[in-house]
Amino acid sequence: MALSSSSSKGWLSNLPSKASRIYFFLIVLQIPLFRVPCRSGMCTTPLQVTSSQLIASEIFPVTLVKGLLYPGAIVNGLVKNLTVPRWDDILNIYNLTSVKEAPAVADLQRLEVLAGSYFSVAGALLGVLKPGRMSMFGTLLVIWGLVKEGILGKPANTDPTRAVYVYPTMLIALICAFSSVKYDVKKVVRSAPARPIAKPLQSSSKSKLK
Repeated sequence: MALSSSSSKGWLSNLPSKASRIYFFLIVLQIPLFRVPCRSGMCTTPLQVTSSQLIASEIFPVTLVKGLLYPGAIVNGLVKNLTVPRWDDILNIYNLTSVKEAPAVADLQRLEVLAGSYFSVAGALLGVLKPGRMSMFGTLLVIWGLVKEGILGKPANTDPTRAVYVYPTMLIALICAFSSVKYDVKKVVRSAPARPIAKPLQSSSKSKLK
């Protein structure tokens, strides 16, 4: 019994790091989580949404953005046609060559998805070193943005080819994002203020004795 309990505790203590690694691979390898209009056309991963915005705003060097996209491009190329894409073709593959001239209406209408994608990518990269809450916060923001458009119809979309869609893999990303957060139960219990024990008044106790 002691061995099984210690092994279960060890597995639970390693759960945040394992969940962070799975979440990292989901983001970096660009496993499709959703489908939403963006500057480059239709984006299916938080990394694609983030990359289109970074290229358009010129916040990060193009080489760094291509470095983030290249692992997923290799996996997609091997899965689809068993070829490794060239480094110089990354921007063409993701339709990022003309995102600077593309209107920013799609991104402005979906600020939750855009902001959530930023947090998801940053949380995936930082979570490998130290698991935190950024991945969970980003995933919840993305989901809220998709739910707001899919259920509430904001913004309204009349083109079925550009309709928002959520893949089942989003559930895996959500579970990994929540599991990557460390919950220290002992710390919470210690930090909880102790409740004072109610004591009877001296006057009332004296009156009972009389």
